[in-house]
Amino acid sequence: MNSAYSRLDDSNDSNKRRSTSCVTLVVVLGCLTVLGIVLAITVLERPSTSKDHDTLPEEDGWGNFSTDQCSMVLVESIPQYVKYKANVTFGIPLEKAWKDLISVATHQVDVVSFYWTLTGDDISVNSSSDKPGRQILKDLEDLPSRNVSVRLLYSVPSVRTNSTDLKILKEKGVQVRSVNFGRLTRGVMHSKFWIVDRKHVFIGSANMDWRALTQVKELGVVIYNCSSLAKDLHKIFQSYWVMGRSNSTLPQPWPPEYDTVINKEHPLVVKTDNVSSLVYLAGSPPSFCPPSRTQDLEAILSIISDAQRFVDVAVMEYFPSTRFEKPQRYWPVIDDAIRTAAFEKKVKIRLLVSCGRDSDPSMLPFLASLASMDSPRHDINIQIKVYIVPVGNQSDIPYSRVNHNKYMVTDKVAYVGTSNWSGDYFLTTAGVGLVISQHAPHPVWKTKALQSQLRAVFDRDWNSEFAVHLADLKHHPDCALS
Repeated sequence: MNSAYSRLDDSNDSNKRRSTSCVTLVVVLGCLTVLGIVLAITVLERPSTSKDHDTLPEEDGWGNFSTDQCSMVLVESIPQYVKYKANVTFGIPLEKAWKDLISVATHQVDVVSFYWTLTGDDISVNSSSDKPGRQILKDLEDLPSRNVSVRLLYSVPSVRTNSTDLKILKEKGVQVRSVNFGRLTRGVMHSKFWIVDRKHVFIGSANMDWRALTQVKELGVVIYNCSSLAKDLHKIFQSYWVMGRSNSTLPQPWPPEYDTVINKEHPLVVKTDNVSSLVYLAGSPPSFCPPSRTQDLEAILSIISDAQRFVDVAVMEYFPSTRFEKPQRYWPVIDDAIRTAAFEKKVKIRLLVSCGRDSDPSMLPFLASLASMDSPRHDINIQIKVYIVPVGNQSDIPYSRVNHNKYMVTDKVAYVGTSNWSGDYFLTTAGVGLVISQHAPHPVWKTKALQSQLRAVFDRDWNSEFAVHLADLKHHPDCALS
């Protein structure tokens, strides 16, 4: 979440002094000419400072240049025993990404997760598939002994478990804090992200849960060597951390240190490997966003609205309603945006929702309603599929074998978030969205652009044996919607 503001007061005072000294029209014109030359030379010869290396104003006043060598990597977790055909795209394994982030840490690691269950014991399950989670826990335990400061955040209310992860980590010198979003916003902290040394970040669907490494399908992004973005994300982390104090109250407005210069109107401009990227972070809920922060819902709506050819969405749950407040309310904001794009702009929509044993069947009528708009004769194209992870012999592991992804890719933008698509996640619940728009020569685009990789991952899943058209969904033992 970081930046430097321009200061114009001195130059304004200087202009006034010059203008008062110019008595006649000729002198005024002469003064203005000289002033223009001086200003031009000042701009051209302006030396760079260390602050300029965070975000540099673009020449046209739009966006922020970054001199960081930001590199973006797509990260995935594919559940055990889920096999794809050959020659398809995969992200780097989530376990490897987390291990890499821990190994490169030199002074600080900040982690946000809805809940923590890194061992099978936490949920009273004996499974060898928790070994990667146990190793991540051990690696985190070792960080303080390497003189790395560690701060961990989790949500209250959260998932009920017997987790001892945070107790163990506290004993090793890790700082742990909960944030009572129930008290603050009537929601939860559903964000999932890491910040390492204020220059590497992970954002994605995965909680600090061993099942996220071996039993649940997850997707995220790691961005290395990108201090501008990492410092910006740190502002979001800090807002949670401060609100984790027992007597905290939401500030109105948020103090200036939580402001950002990186947003939808002024994204960070990153150029590496012949790929030019515009990047920004969006947040929710509104009560946690200063006016300068693009809200997550605003980002999603603008991405759908700006698409010209296609919108591909993969999300675990899709409800045009609230889910957790009583009584529930109809909330068609995103649903209306999708219908409008399909009807008015003839944008091709593909929606891939998840279905597992714990999915809520009340999602089905909403999906059926959206799918009913599909009409090739009228050039309206809305396709909906359900992604089913086979349970197999893993039935003793609760809340697993599900596609937990939360992302969208269009012909313009890649979006990776932490929220399911229902009203509560954007009104009362804390979440983070990463928005990336990229440009590159075609051969480079196919191999280097994260947008291209994300589209390839969506195509892989959409065309796999695990994705079933809504119209073809019959009784399936691993899908509660059928």
